[in-house]
Amino acid sequence: MPCLLALASSLWGGNRKILRIACTSSIVKSAKHTRHHGHITAESVTAPLGCIQAAFIFVMAMYMQLYNRMKIILRNKTSIESWIEEKAKDRIQYYQLDDDFVFPYDMGSRWKNFKQVFTWSGVPEGDGLDWPVREDCHQYSLTIEHLKQKADKRVRSVRYKVIEDYSGTCCPLNRGIKTFFTSPCTEEPRIRLQKGEFTLATRGLQYWLYGDKILDDSVLEGVSRIRGWFPRNCVEKCPCDAETDQAPEGKKKNR
Repeated sequence: MPCLLALASSLWGGNRKILRIACTSSIVKSAKHTRHHGHITAESVTAPLGCIQAAFIFVMAMYMQLYNRMKIILRNKTSIESWIEEKAKDRIQYYQLDDDFVFPYDMGSRWKNFKQVFTWSGVPEGDGLDWPVREDCHQYSLTIEHLKQKADKRVRSVRYKVIEDYSGTCCPLNRGIKTFFTSPCTEEPRIRLQKGEFTLATRGLQYWLYGDKILDDSVLEGVSRIRGWFPRNCVEKCPCDAETDQAPEGKKKNR
């Protein structure tokens, strides 16, 4: 480049300044371009890797969705229906009943459940209201069991008195480490509690309870129901329920 600059200066005497500026600008641009080679090369390497990672995550998410969908089809049972079946077994065990709940829409084999969805006509069996059921069940077997569970939940609910305030936060730090780390992983809300209030718990975990807040007449107007999760260590069982809540020996307690 210096040789070209000297030659140009000797040939076009009056235009030396212009040529020198052009050559200097070209050198600076080449230097800047060389300086960014590393960044450009790194981007060229990492960009495809990022695309591969995003594609991998997308494919795995789709296959997880496919897995969950196939599990529902082969069992012929949604997650809500699975929860109803689990509570039915719990109710039978709690009262030591001789009944045995049979899920009406499980045809007894995965192949039969599969054929209900994937047919040669492309239209699943059933009309949207009535679906094929087992021979020992009928269309309202699941509904009847659900109503029994609703009535049983009212009977088995326990009255608690609030002894410490609870702000309604999802993971309260002031309720203890175990309460903080065992917060229920559900979309169900938490309810704010104040000392002296009463709640009616219907189910619970080791460190949490779920139930309804018993409302006073002053706040009943315009409020139908307030229910959700709250820490177990901010309430205590009312004496009247503590005395009557003695399950017979051998029977299950789940409170």
